[in-house]
This record gives sequence, C-alpha cells and structure tokens, in this order.
Amino acid sequence: MKTSSANPNAAAAATTRPLRVGAVSYLNSKPLVWHLGRTLPDASRSLDLPSRLADRLGEGLLDVALVPIVEHFRQPSTQIISSACIACEGPVWSVKVYFRKPPHKVTSLALDEGSRTSAALAQILLHHAAGVRPQLQPLPIGISPDRAVADAILVIGDRAMQSPATNYVATWDLGERWFELTGLPFVFATWVARELSTDADELASQLDAARDAGVASIDEIARMESLRVGLTVLQATHYLRNHLRYTLGDRERLAIERFRKESDLLGLVTDRHFCGNDGKIRNTCD
Repeated sequence: MKTSSANPNAAAAATTRPLRVGAVSYLNSKPLVWHLGRTLPDASRSLDLPSRLADRLGEGLLDVALVPIVEHFRQPSTQIISSACIACEGPVWSVKVYFRKPPHKVTSLALDEGSRTSAALAQILLHHAAGVRPQLQPLPIGISPDRAVADAILVIGDRAMQSPATNYVATWDLGERWFELTGLPFVFATWVARELSTDADELASQLDAARDAGVASIDEIARMESLRVGLTVLQATHYLRNHLRYTLGDRERLAIERFRKESDLLGLVTDRHFCGNDGKIRNTCD
C-alpha cells in the first residue's frame, strides 16, 4: 500500500527532506523509540509531550507521530500506520487520578498538561463510576499535582509513578478502572500519520521492527532510564514488561472502538477543554 499526497508540490517538497517523526518522551514509549535510529536512520526525530506532538502533527510539522489515540479520532485525515502502540490490560501505574474528595463529590478536575487520551478516559470513568461531569482545570507540566486546587487531579507519565506528597482520599489507576468497566485492554497511543510520500507498508515495517527490538531491550532500557524517572531498575523493568503492551491486536482494536464510542457519547472528541500553561480553552485539548 502506498499513500501519496494529493498536493503534487507538497509531495515533491516532502521527498527533499527527511521523514519527520515525533515520539513521546516518557518511559512508557522507550521500547517503541529506543531503536528508531537504527530502523529509520535517515528520519528527523524529535521527542515531546503527547499533546504537543498531536498539535505538531495537525499543523503539518510532523509526518508521523506517536500520539494519543483520541487525536486519531479528532483528526479524521490521519491513519494508524503501525501495529506498535502503548497499551495496558489492567493497572498501568503511570496514569492516575488523585482525589481530595470522594469521587461522587468531585466538581473539578485538573488535567495534566501532557494528557489527551487520559483526560478523556478520566472523564468517562468519572461519569460511569461516580455520575459526575466535573469542571476542568489545567495542570501545567512543571507544577506539582499537590499544588492543584481541584477536587481531583489527573497525572500521567513518569511523575504519576512517584508517590504524592499529599495524602489523598482515593487514587484511581485508570488502566485498572477501564478494565473493570469493559473487560478490555486500553490503548493510550499509536503511530499516526497524515498523507505520506513514502511507502506506508515499508514505514509500518520499520516502526514494528523498532518496537520488536525495543521490547527485546527492556532490561537495557530499564537500566539506562530508571534513575532519570526516580525508579529502581527492578521497578522500571517490571513496569515496562508487566504493566504495558506494545502490539495492536484484535482486542486492542476493539478497545479503541469502545473508547471512541464512549468519548462520542460524552462529546469528548469535539468538546472544548482547558489546555496549556496559559489556561486558555482550545478545541483540541482533552
């Protein structure tokens, strides 16, 4: 399968520059990107927050990116380009909501700046489990969750794996909560592309090969990355090997469709949400 740009000038320009690849900078993405330099040696690679990668992909600044799955829903012109993904089946450890009040009394929810899919997932689970639709507040990436004033705080990525300084009345692991609700795995992110001037099948094979090599290198990744995220090597290894899944199979695809349905029912694909350090409301933040 080959996907080519409908704009001949854009396609010609694309062939004169390296493929622009964006990936998430969290520990959970490392098995997907650890060997990208080997499988995509000529690509231009950049690391950033998932929310920022989604924006850059939407603005045409990236050709392919590892982005929150909800952004695939919100950008209909995109396609999932690889069987590599970041998923879980049960507790994920790195996506949590901390509660200052019991869930059924929550009226405000602070959203980690890096979140997109997790922000939508938190709202779905609060609606199902507690019957609430809280007001949303931003939680900038440099601000400790303990400084948020909301009744509940969503935290994702490496900092979600650290013990909070504050004693909260409850903590939800969103991977665990989703599995209890649906009996399905949950897919947080996939490789997504817009129009490509390159062979899509070849790119998929290269991304899948990077995933396979990365999964085989989990012990090395854990040794190299554990100190950076404040974990022991054993904890990092356990997280990467036992909490996460990296292949988009049939059950994961069913889970994506269930999540799309749940998001649509609550208007989370097109709804407006807080996003960013300035606290402004944008259409693409969740």
